[in-house]
Amino acid sequence: MRFVDSHAHVADPAFDPDRTDVIGRARTAGAVAIVAIGESIAAAARAREVAAAHPGFVYFTAGVHPHDAASFDPVSDPVSIRLAVEQGAVAIGECGLDYHYDHSPRQLQRRAFAAQLAIAGEMLRPVVMHTREAEDDTVAMVREAGAAGISGVLHCFTGSHALAYAALEAGWYISFSGIVTFKKFADDELLRLVPDDRLLVESDSPYLAPVPDRGKRNEPAWVARTVERIATARGATAEVIGELSVVNSTRFFGLSAA
Repeated sequence: MRFVDSHAHVADPAFDPDRTDVIGRARTAGAVAIVAIGESIAAAARAREVAAAHPGFVYFTAGVHPHDAASFDPVSDPVSIRLAVEQGAVAIGECGLDYHYDHSPRQLQRRAFAAQLAIAGEMLRPVVMHTREAEDDTVAMVREAGAAGISGVLHCFTGSHALAYAALEAGWYISFSGIVTFKKFADDELLRLVPDDRLLVESDSPYLAPVPDRGKRNEPAWVARTVERIATARGATAEVIGELSVVNSTRFFGLSAA
């Protein structure tokens, strides 16, 4: 099986003791690329360093998470994100809307997300979106972005079918994580409704380790279990689903992984 981990926080301090080993285990498990997420300006700088240490295998993104939208600087942060793109960032994000925790006021979340969508359009990069309990605003902003030719992915998706269809109609992608292996997850139809050419997979490591290691520190190698779960739901082989993740991630992020 080959696969691409389209969303991993491998620059997170949780991996400081054994990051090289973690990346090596991902290769052994079948990963042909890992996208290291920069969910803050500082995290993007760390992700860039990890990518530089593993050229052609680890790629990085740059953005500001909705939890930190209240501190988003509309002057300096866009400059930093643009610079990261010039330095090789393959996407903008993780950014978006989170109305579950509301760590930042909702209007500031929308402002920060809109600013990052604008950067994506300007710099011709896709967007990695975090969305939680913000369906109406997500649909509106994704539709507007799609109409402007901005591509994106709803990462770690467990939302409604209506939201999935809206994103797909806007030309966006949908990515599934280890959550789909949890006993509480029972929406196999969601796993089937995403077209072959819009499907991505991810670890979201160090979070959301798949069964049977739920609760442990997650790592990219375990994406193989998510691939197997999706394959079962879709009546396909893990090899086929894994290969879709390679082709789609390569197209979406502009990787050289294939």
